[in-house]
Amino acid sequence: MTDTTPQANSHSTLPIDPAREIRWGIVGTGRIARRFAQGLAHVPQARLAALWSRRAQPAHAFAAEFGGTPCDSFDALLASGIDALYIATLQDSHADYAIAALQAGLHVLCEKPATINRAQLERVLAAARASQRLFMEAMKPSFYPLYRKLRAQLAAAPIGEVGLVRAGCSVPGVPADHPSLSFEHAGGALLDIGVYEMFLAVDWLGAPRDVQTLGRLGASGVDTFASLNSLHERGGIAQLFCGLDLHGKGDALLMAKGGHVTIHEPWWNPSRATIRYADGRVVELDEPFEGGGLNYETAHFCELIRAGQLESPLMPHATSLAMIAMADAARAALGLRFAGE
Repeated sequence: MTDTTPQANSHSTLPIDPAREIRWGIVGTGRIARRFAQGLAHVPQARLAALWSRRAQPAHAFAAEFGGTPCDSFDALLASGIDALYIATLQDSHADYAIAALQAGLHVLCEKPATINRAQLERVLAAARASQRLFMEAMKPSFYPLYRKLRAQLAAAPIGEVGLVRAGCSVPGVPADHPSLSFEHAGGALLDIGVYEMFLAVDWLGAPRDVQTLGRLGASGVDTFASLNSLHERGGIAQLFCGLDLHGKGDALLMAKGGHVTIHEPWWNPSRATIRYADGRVVELDEPFEGGGLNYETAHFCELIRAGQLESPLMPHATSLAMIAMADAARAALGLRFAGE
C-alpha cells in the first residue's frame, strides 16, 4: 500500500498547513450529495464552499440547507476557489467531470463506481498523475470504525489467509424510470450494487484472475441480476451476487482455515461483525458510526490532502482498477456494452 508519510516522489506533493480548512465543492445535488453534505458537518476543518447542478432550483435549495454558493456552470464551480471536488452525479458522467477537475488543479473524490469501465479509469488516473492531484474512488466501507476494528482484531488474533469471500445484495421494486435501470446512464446491478461486493473481494483476496458470470438483462437493456464466481491473485475465491429484481440479504462472509467472519447486514455500512474461531472462541464487534458514514472517507481524504499525498493507502488506485476489471468482465459475459464502448 502507499506510504502515508509525505515524500518527494510521484506519490506526494508538498504537505500543507495541517490546520488549514479544506474547501469542498459538489457537482450534483441528489441523494448521495445530501449524505455527503450531512457527513461533511462531522469533519473538522472542512466545509462546503460551492456547488453546481444542471438544474438551478435544486442547487439553490441544496445551498440553503447545507451552505455553499450555487454556481452558474461547472466551469464556474471549478474556478470558485475550492480545494477538492466531490462528484455525486450519475456514473456515466464521472470520468468527464473528474478529468476536468483534475486538469483545473483540484483534488477529486468520486462517488462509486469511479468510471463505467477500466479504459475510462485509466484516463482519469493519467490526468491525476499529470496534474499531481489526489484522486480517490469513494468506496466507503474500509473507512468505517467497524471495518478498521475488524482489521485490527484479525491482525492481533488471525484466522489465517482469507480463502473465500461471499457477499451480495439484491433490492426489488426499483421504479422503471430510476437511474439504476437506465441504459443511457450506464445503470444496472453490477455498477450500482455489485461494485461494493467487488471491493470486498479485491480488498481481502487481491486482483481477479478469472471471473465467471451468470445473469440476466432487463427490459431497459441493463443487468437486473448477476452472480459472480471469481478466482483472485492470492488463491482465494469470491462468490458474489447483485440484483435489482429480487430481495436478497446484505451480509458478508470471510472464510479462512482458522475461522470465519460475518459482517452483518448491511455490510457496506458496517457496524457489527462476528468472528468465530476454529477453536471455539467467538468475538463480537459492535462499532456504531456517526454522521451517516460518508464522513469517514471524507476525513481521510482531507488528511491526505494536508499530507500532500496523491493516493490513499486504504483505497488505492490498484483496488479501483481491479474492481472495474471485474465489472468489465462480468458485463462482457452478459453481453452488456454501453454507448461509446
